[in-house]
Amino acid sequence: MSVCIVPVMDDKAILHRYLRTRRADLLGKLEGLDEYDARRPLTPTGTNLLGLVKHVASVELGYFGEVFGRPAPRELPWLDDDAEPDADMWATLKETREQVVELHRFSAEHSDATIEALPLDAPGAVPWWPEERRHVTLHQILVHMCVETAQHLGHADILRELIDGSAGQRPGDPNLTTRSPEEWAAHRARIDAAAREAADQK
Repeated sequence: MSVCIVPVMDDKAILHRYLRTRRADLLGKLEGLDEYDARRPLTPTGTNLLGLVKHVASVELGYFGEVFGRPAPRELPWLDDDAEPDADMWATLKETREQVVELHRFSAEHSDATIEALPLDAPGAVPWWPEERRHVTLHQILVHMCVETAQHLGHADILRELIDGSAGQRPGDPNLTTRSPEEWAAHRARIDAAAREAADQK
């Protein structure tokens, strides 16, 4: 009788795995899209897929770089004090999709090096946070970036569904109910009917 031994992951390895997975899922939301759909705003505040990738890559460089005294050799002019507000949330005509994707990969590599080099209790300081809470540990920042990346991946999920109907993390995602387009339309109509009926009862 053979015994399957499952390796035990420590807390840092678990958090790092979650961060890597969410990063890859976010980048995957650009796959198969033309330039317009990758860049176009789909909410009143201008949220767009390429901008989400650019934003997450940018902030991750700061949190795993500057915060722990390991700044990356990369200039991000859209984060300068005199930059246009929200310049990190969209790509200008001069910024290609390839450049944003490369930034995302560079940011991931730089962050991974910091995570691998430091223990979870390594101290850091977030200069853009209020003084009373700017002193942090790697553990705290790993959790923070897992949450930040997952939040923006959620935004990207909705944007991609609005663009071409793609839903879930990948084709065949087991977390998404299997339905035909007609069945999804009927499902949506049932939800809408319930919402209208609830509104009429008020």
